[in-house]
Amino acid sequence: MSSTPAPTPSTHYKKVNAVKLLAADPKVSADVKRAVAKPCAADEYPIEVTYASLTGSKTSDIIVNVMTCADSVGLGAYVYRERAGSQDGYDNVYANEQPSVYAGVSKGELEVSKQTYDTGDKVCCPSGEDVMTYRWANGHFTEYDRYHTDYSKTTVDDDTTVDGTM
Repeated sequence: MSSTPAPTPSTHYKKVNAVKLLAADPKVSADVKRAVAKPCAADEYPIEVTYASLTGSKTSDIIVNVMTCADSVGLGAYVYRERAGSQDGYDNVYANEQPSVYAGVSKGELEVSKQTYDTGDKVCCPSGEDVMTYRWANGHFTEYDRYHTDYSKTTVDDDTTVDGTM
């Protein structure tokens, strides 16, 4: 008789109220604070929270992404680290408020992406993306890698051939 092992949590984390965390943070701009002042619908705020080990702290770090309600464009990306010797205090150790920003974790490192737009691009359709990877060292994040991707401008509805003729 075989049994299926039960999944075990990969890391323990303490859930935080990201809206309160952002509201109390002096490093967060008034524009971003306005974006999270009220929910988009019901009790749904335009916030995504990820818990991950990025800084070598004993507790998980908190990655907070703030987006617009209408089209989910990134307004701000932040990383919070639990303050040493504190039960409830967090320090903002990374902040980026350049629109279309999004932060995540890849292989234990902070990965930040930002969509790029050429003149005439719609919000839905950026021309490309910049991706920066950061490592934690000496008490702060340092960029160590960057790449850019140009997106294709062809679509499924595009009947144009390679040489531009129909």
